[in-house]
Amino acid sequence: MGIMQIISRLFKLFILACLLYSSWLMLNLSLPYLQMKPNIDFLKTKELIYHIRHWRYSFYIHVFTGLFALVAGMFQFNSYLIRNQKLVHRITGYIYLLDVLFITGPSALVMAFYANGGIPARTSFVILATLWLFTTAMAWRQALKKKFIAHGSWMLRSYALTLSAITLRTYAFLFGHFHIQMRPVHVYITIAWLSWIPNLVVAEIMIRKGFIRSLFKTG
Repeated sequence: MGIMQIISRLFKLFILACLLYSSWLMLNLSLPYLQMKPNIDFLKTKELIYHIRHWRYSFYIHVFTGLFALVAGMFQFNSYLIRNQKLVHRITGYIYLLDVLFITGPSALVMAFYANGGIPARTSFVILATLWLFTTAMAWRQALKKKFIAHGSWMLRSYALTLSAITLRTYAFLFGHFHIQMRPVHVYITIAWLSWIPNLVVAEIMIRKGFIRSLFKTG
């Protein structure tokens, strides 16, 4: 095994470790909401709309089911599973697709119309949720047509948007840690757009560099 292959594998293990750790953090952030009370963490900023039933249901659905998409998505870009454990790849893929298209994605879209930050932030989150549903639907469509390279490309775009849940919180932490001198509403608006646009750009670069095709190569 060459030095570049070793570096590549170590980098992939590092990314996997980051995703697993982030998923664990997301789980811990979600657990307090099991109390179903309006004065917990993020919900403190939603006192004026907590009484809106469809928003409240969407919030809890999104919080408690989003983690399934985050974890299931990790299994979609492992070349070993794709080539040698197709059943695992297929089952986790269906979990991801069904969760995003029929549970987490629609709830995210409902929430987007009530996002903090006014129209600029709401516009970002509505676009994000719409693109999330669209890219996931396209991934399923290409899989049914057995166009697996196209399927993988759309899945990568979809998962890049799934990861906005992590990148949003990462940017929020960085803005707070470095004491960025901006009004809170402007910070939130900036983070709303930063949470997903760079993710999609990175996904497109990976696709154009042949990442998806490399998953199907043997040897």
